Amino acid sequence: MTRLAAVADVHVNESSRADWRELVDRMSALADVLILAGDLTNRGLPREAEVLVEGLSHARIPVVGILGNHDFESGQQDQILRLLCDAGTVMLDEEPHEVGDVGFAGVKGFCGGFDQHALAPFGEDAIKQFVRETVDDTLRLESGLSRLRTRHKIVVLHYAPIRRTVEGEPLEIYPFLGSSRLADPLDHFDVTAAFHGHAHHGSPEGATSRGVPVYNVALPLMRELDPGRPFRILEL
Repeated sequence: MTRLAAVADVHVNESSRADWRELVDRMSALADVLILAGDLTNRGLPREAEVLVEGLSHARIPVVGILGNHDFESGQQDQILRLLCDAGTVMLDEEPHEVGDVGFAGVKGFCGGFDQHALAPFGEDAIKQFVRETVDDTLRLESGLSRLRTRHKIVVLHYAPIRRTVEGEPLEIYPFLGSSRLADPLDHFDVTAAFHGHAHHGSPEGATSRGVPVYNVALPLMRELDPGRPFRILEL
């Protein structure tokens, strides 16, 4: 059995150092792998990433993750990635990763809306470029999943791949919380489960059209559900 601990939207900054260290300690004690599903820093600043990495140095288990939109806020995402990778965190955007019989593939993802309400690449170039961002991330996710040969395949996203796990947020912002294009690789590659964040007030779980479990592990949502254990544990 492999136990996964997953969380997103931790928004680490200088003032959250102690809370972050405590959260890492608790997840490490309960799981075999730690999954970070984006928005790891608050404003995308290297000094915040240094606090993030300092807390992760106390993890006693492998750590895999992806960045979120907050990590891009200051245009220093490459430096944040470098700090995380140098500290031993496996960032999934370019390469999948395997831990025993569990394979991980991930991308940040992007916006666009869900199902019949998804934005189409039609009209102005700006709209086409907007949609292209999600399409490109979907293709990168497909590439990562195609290289996994493990019994279990786990997908890590920041933006939601299904509507169900953003329900609870205002309807007006649904198109900016994810895209159902991201769900296609989950079904095609028979993924075991997917984790995402971003929707702080969404719903904790749902499934793709073919039944792949999808978990929203945004820290604010996890705290509402269980302040004593504000992260998801999944046993495989």
